[in-house]
Amino acid sequence: MTEELVTVTIDGLQVSVPKGTTIIEAAKQAGILVPHYCYHPSLPSPAVCRMCLVEVEKAPKLMPACVTAVAEGQVVRVDSEKAKKAREGVLELLLINHPLDCPICDQAGECELQDYVFQEGRAGTRYSEYAKRFSPVEDFGPDVLYVPNRCILCTRCVRFMEDVAEDPVLNVSDRGDRAYIGISSEQLLDHPWAGNVVDLCPVGSLISKDFLHKARAWDLDKTASVCPGCTQGCNITIDTRDDIVVRLRPRPNLEVNRHFMCDYGRMNYRWLNRGDRIEAPLVRDGGHHVATDWDTALDRLGQLIRGTSGSAVILATGRASTESLGLVRRMLDRISVTAVVQVPSGEEAPLAAVPNLALRAERTPNVTGAELVGYGSDWTAGLLELASAGLVIVLDAELSQSDLDFIAQSPASVVLLGTIFPEELRNADLVLPITTMAEENGSYVNRDRRIQRYNQAKSQPGMARPAWWVAGEAIAGPGPSASAPATAAEAFELLGERWPVFAATSYDDMGFTGRVLMEPAIASGGSKSARVGTL
Repeated sequence: MTEELVTVTIDGLQVSVPKGTTIIEAAKQAGILVPHYCYHPSLPSPAVCRMCLVEVEKAPKLMPACVTAVAEGQVVRVDSEKAKKAREGVLELLLINHPLDCPICDQAGECELQDYVFQEGRAGTRYSEYAKRFSPVEDFGPDVLYVPNRCILCTRCVRFMEDVAEDPVLNVSDRGDRAYIGISSEQLLDHPWAGNVVDLCPVGSLISKDFLHKARAWDLDKTASVCPGCTQGCNITIDTRDDIVVRLRPRPNLEVNRHFMCDYGRMNYRWLNRGDRIEAPLVRDGGHHVATDWDTALDRLGQLIRGTSGSAVILATGRASTESLGLVRRMLDRISVTAVVQVPSGEEAPLAAVPNLALRAERTPNVTGAELVGYGSDWTAGLLELASAGLVIVLDAELSQSDLDFIAQSPASVVLLGTIFPEELRNADLVLPITTMAEENGSYVNRDRRIQRYNQAKSQPGMARPAWWVAGEAIAGPGPSASAPATAAEAFELLGERWPVFAATSYDDMGFTGRVLMEPAIASGGSKSARVGTL
């Protein structure tokens, strides 16, 4: 059924949008941002801030763009004198009591009040006294502080907790100029998704204890990525300062996580900043390891693979990229292989009002990607195979003491592709330093088979390289005619040669929001009975 479109003119630009679209969303289609505070595309619109008032031709008064639907032939003026005068008045009222906290406020540089005042506010105030009467800071919960003096009462936080999280612990207390965001003295803002109120706050009123005073906005480098916390695959932005990850924030993707991420994923970044990293390839020489160059290390890796008689076992982390998992598996094609991926588990925590969005029980991002390239998830079965294996590849897995005992008792040669060198693996024949997901380009496949790219956010420590690069070099072999992948996109193309499920997709196709992988036969219009990712 064809969707009915209406054509409107906004600041002289014509745009056709579905019937029922609000003016504020129609303006976005025309490339025009209507200033706003209370409006958010994933929350109900109360039209309380009056910042989005626009002039609509033939309307008797200015209209709030966040709740006014477009109509055929409508003419809207966002930047008319009347609309700008109204917004200037709103900003002046907000600034009557707003403290001059910009030099110490974490939101400075990302503050919508700052932005709009600079854009179209008054040059000075007509008020000489500040009348706020609130305590400087209130503790709302495990990670959220509330600074009521900065609050502009947009109510985004209240609406998120009531309508999205469905845990109405916040409210607007008192009335008039004494109003503030309140919380019951018997309650805490400890919902598994509560950290989103900090992202939703347009000013510096709700702040994260974890990020407090870590960096100013202009000090941060921002990189589009994918959350490594669970199989949901929420889109995120990694914020780094001086090559240190200081914050993870949600990045909009309406098909995966809308505008939100859970607190578990938000806080799951400290492992990306570990200082005890492997920085050079190590080859065992008698009872100790000697640092070497990559050519020597890759030669040794080739010797171990070619010299393996019998089977091999791959023990891999679920945080490894699809490219790394696939090429490490393909590196051992001439050997019988048991490949398993580590899947830590926890309690599932859904976001009530958003279908198919939850912190998933599988606390690792790439379980589906691993399955598509031939890995199982039965970790114990993989460990039992060690007794008869000739080669063990540990791909950055977090090994327990019992796991290490299994490896120690195995007669197999051990190759560690890792970020950390545990003391218990000092018998490894070869140790190769690899990058974390923040230090490389790669992709994850979430639980809905959506493959999504993540991008390098910080530099690689020492001589560390992506695991897909190491495996690609081993597959290509030595010599000037060898053709190893130089980029993650080229590594992904090699996956398509082996596993048809990836053949119809490229890095360009994924874009910044990902693409659902189709059954190969379906993608080509054939039978639905074709199997995916079989070896």
